Amino acid sequence: MNGATSIFDSDQSLGGKKWNILKADDELVRQMAQRHDLPEFVSRLLVQRGVTPDTIENYLNPTLKNDFPDPFSMRGMREFTEDMADAITGGIHIGILADFDVDGATSAAIMTRFLRHFDIITPVYIPDRLKEGYGPSKAALQSLKDQGAEYVVMLDCGITAFEPIQDGMDMGLKIAVFDHHEPEGGLPAATHIINPKRHDDEAGLEMLAACGVTFIACVAINNVLRERGYFKENNKPEAPLKSWLDLVGLGTVCDMVPLQGVNRLFVKAGFEQMAHRDNPGIDALCQVGKIETLPSPKDAGWSLGPRINAGSRVHKSDIGAKLLSTDDPEEAMSYAWALEDCNVERKKIQSTMMQVALNKVEFLKGNEEHFILVDDESFHSGLSGLVAGRLKDRYDKPAIVVTYVENEQGVLEGRGSGRSIKGVNMAALFQAAREAGVLLKGGGHAMAGGFTIEPDKLDDFRNFIGQFIDALKNAPVIEPIDIAAIASLRSARPEFVKLLMDKVGPFGMGSPEPIFVLSDVRVQTVDILKDKHIRIMMSDNDRGSRMKAMFFGGVGTPLGDALLKNYRNTLFHFAGQFQINSWQGRETVEFHLMDGIDIMTSDISQTQAHA
Repeated sequence: MNGATSIFDSDQSLGGKKWNILKADDELVRQMAQRHDLPEFVSRLLVQRGVTPDTIENYLNPTLKNDFPDPFSMRGMREFTEDMADAITGGIHIGILADFDVDGATSAAIMTRFLRHFDIITPVYIPDRLKEGYGPSKAALQSLKDQGAEYVVMLDCGITAFEPIQDGMDMGLKIAVFDHHEPEGGLPAATHIINPKRHDDEAGLEMLAACGVTFIACVAINNVLRERGYFKENNKPEAPLKSWLDLVGLGTVCDMVPLQGVNRLFVKAGFEQMAHRDNPGIDALCQVGKIETLPSPKDAGWSLGPRINAGSRVHKSDIGAKLLSTDDPEEAMSYAWALEDCNVERKKIQSTMMQVALNKVEFLKGNEEHFILVDDESFHSGLSGLVAGRLKDRYDKPAIVVTYVENEQGVLEGRGSGRSIKGVNMAALFQAAREAGVLLKGGGHAMAGGFTIEPDKLDDFRNFIGQFIDALKNAPVIEPIDIAAIASLRSARPEFVKLLMDKVGPFGMGSPEPIFVLSDVRVQTVDILKDKHIRIMMSDNDRGSRMKAMFFGGVGTPLGDALLKNYRNTLFHFAGQFQINSWQGRETVEFHLMDGIDIMTSDISQTQAHA
């Protein structure tokens, strides 16, 4: 980023946020536009993101040949791959234990497909989210051993599973951990541990999701087998690794890891691969989700990912991994429809749970604190993360949701999920609370994590969170909206949006979608969809160009109230993002609202950059 200029204070925005226009060096913008034949506004957005003349080619056109990392730069990778190559050629029975989310499901599918290429059929164990919770357990490892596994590969879990891994090693299992979550102090006593966040790993791949770690490991194993002459000696083709990049792209987007470095390559290459619809499971999900155009990262986040995750939220944790691993189109379609049913059920439960949570926040006046923590015996344990995310978005504060379930011993325990904002590391918070004896378990990422707590320690936890946040040098504040440029309805055409997606995208964590301001907008019509979303038809002030806009979840918000009650008597400045809407072969641009300002209270300086 190149700094920002504040153009509105938070008290002027109906959402209570400052609007900042991002700066960019004009000379650098001009140079990059000329040298790479880019529109000026694209070059400006790239400069705002820190892209330089030295890095622009890598940013615009990352390739597997030039930008794929050296697998053996990761700590422990050489030792693991030599060992796994021995296991593959030596007939050792291998099992897989993976997390129940999209990252876990894609990781399991990648490893399953890789081993299947060598005619190895692996038992796969996905913990029941609601009964077993996150991560491996002694019972899970015993189950894999009973199915014949001698070597267990843990995917997207295990880095803090000290006791279960020791139990598995005591059973005589070999265990390899592939994870990307934050370690706690030391490492578990596994045979191999591959994690880019290991404190002794200097590969610089901390941005990877578990599916990326898994894919890189498969590339490394393939390389070792090639070096040994395995493929020539057995007259066998090498593994079709490139064809599985769609799984890597899907898992990377859905796990919300930063879309920087190699992750940008994985997502661009992954969705190019996904366009071929070669994976029957992904193709079935697209059909069920009515994705008629080429799947995009936004489709992954809004349609594909939620359906894969839905199974684990209603006691069907393994369907996602099965869906993505099968080569049978009929079987894939059956799994996809099963997940659709799970997703419909999930939505109903989540809607009720969200309303209870909102009532509790308002009653407890939690929105006046630096964080939100709500619990209720009626809460569904599989939806705590989703509701926490919605609360975080609504109040711009770290949000934690606690549910209550009986563990395997029949003892009631609290299980919670948190979603955070910049400046508050959720994984560090939960790990610190665990070390202080407040939590039984706790960990995750900086922006998201989970934990287990004894019910009678909830007040202690609330106090601990307050002390943890107070101790931070930078107390959490409402983050401003960073504006890429001021745009006009007249200039917003499908070609404009496609250029953004193609040159500046893909968008996700660490590479946010550009936010634009539309100034002096007149609202023509307003209506409510599904009791919570607001749809408007807007025009510029002279009533020339028109465009549809959507404000998702806008009912009940200050901006939503202003749109519904007083839109005929004022003009607005809107902040939001442009999207392409495809319907019956016709493409139009619509605007997704994020915030708004009543023009009677403020005005935008016309000296700022325009798109």
